[in-house]
Amino acid sequence: MLTLIGAASVAVAQSEPPASSPPAAKKKAVPAPVRRMRLASPGNVPEGWADIQAVTETREGVWRRLRGAARIETSELLLKADEIDYNDESGDAQARGHVYLQHFEGGDEIFAERADYNVAQQRGKFYVVHGTSPVRIEARRGILPTENPFRFEGKWAERIENKYILHDGTITNCLMPNPWWVLKAPRFDIVPNERALAYRAVFWLRRVPLFYTPFFYKSLQRLPRRSGLLTPNIGNSSRLGKMVGFGYFWAINRSYDLLYRGQYFTQRGPAHHLDLRGKPREGTDFNAIIYGVQDRGVKIGDTLQKQGGVLAYIQARSDLGDGFYARAEVNYLSSFVFRQNFTESYNEVISAEVHSTGYVGKDWSSYGLNLVVQRNESFQSTQPGDTVIIRKLPEVDFVSRDQRIWKNLPVWVSWESSAGLLHRTQLSFQTRQFVERMDMYPRVTTALRWKDFSLIPSFAIRETHYGESQEQGRILGQNLNRSGREFNLDLVPPSLARVFHGRIKHVIEPRASYRYVTGVSDFGRMIRFDDTELYSNTNEVELSLTNRIYAKRGDSVEELLSWQLRYKRFFDPTFGGAVVEGQRNVVLSAIELTPYAFLDGPRHYSPVVSVLRMNPKPGFGVEWRSDYDPLRHMVVNNTLGADARFGNYVIFIGHNTVRGVPQLSPSSNQFDGRFAIGNENRRGWNAVFRTNYDFRSGIMRYATTQVAYNTDCCGFSVQFQRINAGTRNENVFRVSFAVANIGSFGNLKKQERVF
Repeated sequence: MLTLIGAASVAVAQSEPPASSPPAAKKKAVPAPVRRMRLASPGNVPEGWADIQAVTETREGVWRRLRGAARIETSELLLKADEIDYNDESGDAQARGHVYLQHFEGGDEIFAERADYNVAQQRGKFYVVHGTSPVRIEARRGILPTENPFRFEGKWAERIENKYILHDGTITNCLMPNPWWVLKAPRFDIVPNERALAYRAVFWLRRVPLFYTPFFYKSLQRLPRRSGLLTPNIGNSSRLGKMVGFGYFWAINRSYDLLYRGQYFTQRGPAHHLDLRGKPREGTDFNAIIYGVQDRGVKIGDTLQKQGGVLAYIQARSDLGDGFYARAEVNYLSSFVFRQNFTESYNEVISAEVHSTGYVGKDWSSYGLNLVVQRNESFQSTQPGDTVIIRKLPEVDFVSRDQRIWKNLPVWVSWESSAGLLHRTQLSFQTRQFVERMDMYPRVTTALRWKDFSLIPSFAIRETHYGESQEQGRILGQNLNRSGREFNLDLVPPSLARVFHGRIKHVIEPRASYRYVTGVSDFGRMIRFDDTELYSNTNEVELSLTNRIYAKRGDSVEELLSWQLRYKRFFDPTFGGAVVEGQRNVVLSAIELTPYAFLDGPRHYSPVVSVLRMNPKPGFGVEWRSDYDPLRHMVVNNTLGADARFGNYVIFIGHNTVRGVPQLSPSSNQFDGRFAIGNENRRGWNAVFRTNYDFRSGIMRYATTQVAYNTDCCGFSVQFQRINAGTRNENVFRVSFAVANIGSFGNLKKQERVF
């Protein structure tokens, strides 16, 4: 394998996060004159002094002739050789035979056959040289770490102040002999803790020249940031064709940087990725990403369909002072078809929603205040315009947690309140641009206790005003006021517990709740913006029973098993007219019990919800959730997940089954699995496999296999990915070669890695 890359100069871009303020300038130390003295304890030399030792020593004027185990040690360095000629006045040292030089501050070590070095000025030349420089481990995802120091060797080297120049040399951080990789160049220019340059360098993998570059740059700073070209990459997709990519990183200044990646698909056209990061000031930062594809189109039947588009993502945060803070996460998607066909994430392929939220808030005492701007878009199909868009611009939320009115009175007051301008649009209707909604929800709670029984009653009032309403899918320009009166009563009996053999404890926790809501009328006239509109009349009792088993392991107590059963009885089967026969109905009382819809008509009881969790030993866990519907006499949904970690092995299996009712939800029967050996940084062979299989369609929706082999200084990764979901059916092959503590090369980027 012989690849020639570098028609133009190449610099490895360093892309650590930008800093918000420059560091303090460092003063350069000025070498003090060397005074002659001999210390009884080497290694503790005061600044400006030198410890000189040898088997024999003769004097010729200002020169000392040190013979046999000669050494000169200062507070900054140690120089050793078979023999050294040392000038007391100038600090010049001529060392011969097994020359060794160590700088204490940087930790670099140099070995040579002979050297001419000035101890006071710390500059000189070394001949037939090799040495090491301590490692600086970069603990970042995508960077393979190693504790091996960088090793270098060359015909000769020189040190000028704080800079080393290595001639006809090689550099590697692999174990010797027979390193996995070396970088060979006629000249290296290195400033410790700052940067390293190589001219006309060739990168060798084993004995194979991998690539050539006329100029190579590597930052040695603690937080490296420097503009430069990114390594090119190539790949192949069964749907997009051959892929060729390149990129450039621009460190604009200490507070901002910009990354551009371009990729060309031979069958579809060019793609562009832009990433802008910044820290305008302390406590404020943002990250903005734009990805787009100029698609030439794909032929479906006799029609050429273009599936290109743009997606944007912005994440920002800022501490505004005086307890106020701002957060934002903005997502934009031009079309659902574009994301299904060009995103690299399987979760995005199957997700049909785009959420954007920004808010300014402050929390103090028991209060919370938020100013919210929000936009949610739900794609109903791949057809253009078939979306539901809900917008809040803006909404003010003011809430208070339970707080006691009087110190000696067991009465607590809390509330939720909001006021905002909302908008909803979809194919069937559209509200006006700004629909006002105001919601007040105060609550008073008390607690009565008798022996180990607790009775917690609460009373709440909810008043909501809407600037618009609907009737049979038509928007009416009429206001709507909703009034609700709510009473809750929670009964918490004492837990029943028993200890077996002094190490196992069984606890039974029963609980009962009663809830009554009245006054909510015209449920069908409300335009649904969020869960505020799911509030309805109800008259219900909820019963729950939880079993827990604890075990004592050493000095700690851990929960081995918990099994919770929940069930609701509805005395108002229509929820005040909110439930309509023959259609999917969603009310607040139902979604608080289970995320699976079960109301397709009036009913007096809910499914029995069972949640079983087991952790029999460290590293092993099982969760089994199922809903049994006594009305349909069957388990309507069943979810099982289990994971195990032992040594270098990780296994996860999950299975989800939904026995759909046409009015409620479609049927589903899917398997998820993940099997891994090792991890991305373990030495030797590592592998991981992830899959999602749909039993109903008999199709593997998603599968990824990644195999990696890591040496002491580099690693190789190969990934095969298959996605068959929605309008996408694709196989992708990716490879990556990583050099420890430097970076990785190839088309397998860190966001696409399985581990």
